Amino acid sequence: MVRNDNKGVDFGIWNSISPEALSCPLDVHSGNVARKLELLTRKQNDAKALAELDTNLRVLDSTDPVKYDFALFGLGVFEKF
Repeated sequence: MVRNDNKGVDFGIWNSISPEALSCPLDVHSGNVARKLELLTRKQNDAKALAELDTNLRVLDSTDPVKYDFALFGLGVFEKF
């Protein structure tokens, strides 16, 4: 809802929120993959882990750190990474 693209995946209708303000959803799959990629060292999926993941994803792209969400989730669910 925040990003705008030409492929219809993101609608871009929430103009008052910037992609840089978002946090990556942290679930079992994204957490496990983030640990394997050494983006996350904390063992629990909690608020502290989310802060750590946010910090590391913002190093990769400070303007849109959540763009990695589907890759983290997909590697865990579909690729059994």
